[in-house]
Order: sequence, then structure tokens, then C-alpha cells
Amino acid sequence: MYRENQRRFQFDWIIILLYVLLVAFGYLNILSASHVGEITNYFDTSQLYGKQLIFMGLSLILIILILSLEAKFYERFASIIYLIAILALLGLFIFGKEINGARSWYGIGSMTIQPSEFAKFATALAVAKYISDIQTNMKTLKDQLRVAAIIVIPALLILLQNDAGSTIVYLAFFFVFYREGLQQVYLVVALSLIFLAVLSLKLGVTITVLIAAAVLLSRYLLRRKKRSSVLQYILVLLLAIGFSFGVKLFYQHVLKPHQQNRISLWLRLEKDPIKLEKMKKAEAYNLIQSEQAISSGGITGKGFLQGTRTTGKFVPEQETDYIFSTVGEEWGFLGSSFVVILFVALIIRILYLAEAQKSQFSRVYGYGVASIFFLHFTINIGMVMGLIPTVGIPLPFFSYGGSGLWGFTILLFIFVKLDSNKINEW
Repeated sequence: MYRENQRRFQFDWIIILLYVLLVAFGYLNILSASHVGEITNYFDTSQLYGKQLIFMGLSLILIILILSLEAKFYERFASIIYLIAILALLGLFIFGKEINGARSWYGIGSMTIQPSEFAKFATALAVAKYISDIQTNMKTLKDQLRVAAIIVIPALLILLQNDAGSTIVYLAFFFVFYREGLQQVYLVVALSLIFLAVLSLKLGVTITVLIAAAVLLSRYLLRRKKRSSVLQYILVLLLAIGFSFGVKLFYQHVLKPHQQNRISLWLRLEKDPIKLEKMKKAEAYNLIQSEQAISSGGITGKGFLQGTRTTGKFVPEQETDYIFSTVGEEWGFLGSSFVVILFVALIIRILYLAEAQKSQFSRVYGYGVASIFFLHFTINIGMVMGLIPTVGIPLPFFSYGGSGLWGFTILLFIFVKLDSNKINEW
């Protein structure tokens, strides 16, 4: 009985404190971004900030439920939880509600639920379950393909629902694989492909192929002692040529016009000033307004509820994907830095605790949680500041919405529960 009581209260209060700070600060910014005129009732459920309070209250119930369950429950039922998440994603094709061109929500009365937010923790559990199986060897191609399929299935379903932003998040699991023994060659190949893709769009296929050929020739000449067959280098060059052409064709014939424009603006591909101005008005309006809001905040910001661009609704979707622009305008560089520090501290703390786990399942899940938060945090803030192309991806605990808040809460507190149980692991 004593050990059982001990198990219940070994929670990491640093993570819990960071969670509370992020959610509380996030709510203040949702309040700023969504209020209209003078606020007379903070519990007005007809306003977004009032609804967010309800979501926060329900999150507390979720936390109590998650922490009350036995830690082994999550490992034992990981496959079932994953299957339920897949079925929920499949059901969207029949019963889903389309919003802003994406069929990613179930309509329940006046509320909507987005299954893709819950599929993240379900996939993290399934990946941890498979990798921690005693028969799994991540150095074998068979197991690599199987665990890749666990990730690709929900990612593909979400992509087919026209939600490219949520699909990108599943790349986070690459970091998990690398930690669990995936060969370094995969990392090299992944970075090389990203580099080739950017060069193909920016410089064109011909120049990209010449650069690839020069790099391969230099590598061949420098590796005298361990020189591979020249045929291998020729094969790699041919694959690079094919990939470069494929990227160009995908950009021109598969991506939708607004997606092409976002990438074009990011890489500065358009040279015609007239077309460029039209693209900025159509696709970069949010970004331009966001950048102006952030820059206007200066060092200390304009003050809570004092942001003129925020209260004037200059930035579309400011309470969701562009919530960080509110932080920049009203809290300034210091407030923005505080948010970044909180997220970095949370991610580092999760990684630290993940390495301290005695169970491989808990460690892999912890790395999955940290990777998902890292990708969301990096992409959202990078997008709002114009460092990466615009994609629809929320900032954890800040962006308005029940599904997002609940999904991230479940994702985090399952790990808190698993970590609390490490004193009982042998």
C-alpha cells in the first residue's frame, strides 16, 4: 500500500509548473486577440476567451483522469488507442465538417472536434509500443518499414483531408528513430534531399545537378583509401537528377496556387514586381501584418490589451495560428523571449526525464512528446516571423481551440504519468 501511495505522488512538478505558465499566458493572449470592445464578463461563453476557459476547465478533468490511471495502461492499450485514432480520421471522410477547405473536424452541436490533434499522442504511444517490443530491432529494414508505416498511415489520412500543416508534425518522429539507433546515413540522406529540393526551386534543375555532380566528384577524389565504385556515384547522381526534376514537377503541377505562392515568397522566386505585389496581397497579408505587429512591440511591448494592431484585428487568425504576433506586440521582445524560454525549458526537461526512464517504452514516448512540441513551437514561431513558409500549425497551449489544448495536454500528461512510475520499474 505504501508503494502504491508513493507511486501516485511522484510527479514532476517542474513540467506541471511550465504547463500551467504556458496555458495561463496563452489564455491572456487569446483574451487580447479575441476581445471586442470593453470586457464586462470574462466568462462570456459567446466570446472565444470565454470558451477557452471552458476548454481549460475540461483540461483539468483530463489531467486528473490521465494521472489516476495505472501507468501500464498506456503501454498495454497503445495499439487500441492508435486504432481508435485511425478510425476517427477515416470517419472524417464520411461525417467530417469542412472548414477553410480542410475536412478535419466533427461537428457536435456548436462545437467542433479535430481528431488529428489526438492522433499525435496515439501515434506516439504506438511508436513507443512497437520500438520497445523485445523483438524489434531498429537497425533492420523490416522493422524500420513497419514503424514508418505506423507514422505514414495517420499522416497520409490527414494530408488527404487537406491539412498539410498537421501532416508535417509527423516528421518529428524522425528524431525519435535517430535516438533509438537509426543509422546516421538516413539523417544525411534526409538533409541532402531537403537541400536538393530548395536548390531545385531556387536555382533551377540544371544548376542544382551541376552542384550535385561537383560535390560527388569532390567526394570521390578525396576518398582515396575508401573509394567506392564509380558506378555508385553515378547512381547517386542519377537519383539526384530524378529527385530534382520531381521536386520541380511537384511544385508546378501538384501544389495548389496558394501553396506555390507561399513557397515562392519564402524563397523569393518571383522576379516580376507586379506579380510579386499581387502575391503579397493575396498570400503574405497575414505575414506582413504579423511582422508589423511584432516589430511595433519593441523591447517591452505596448501592454496587456493595449496592442493597437491586435485590438484592431489587423492580423487574421490572430487567436489561432498567428497568436505569437499578439505576444510580440503587447509583451515585446522580453515577453516573446519569456515564451521561447518556457518552451525550450519544457522540451529540455522532457528530454532529461526521458533519458532517466528505466522503461524503453517511456523513453521512446518521452522523445516523441519532446519532438512534437519542438516541431510545433519551431514551425509556428518561424512561420509568424517569416523564417519559414506559412503553414497552418498551432502554437501549443497558446492557440485558441479545445482540440489543440486537450490533445497537447493528453500528450504531455501521459508522459508525466509514465515518468511518475519509473520508481517502480526494475
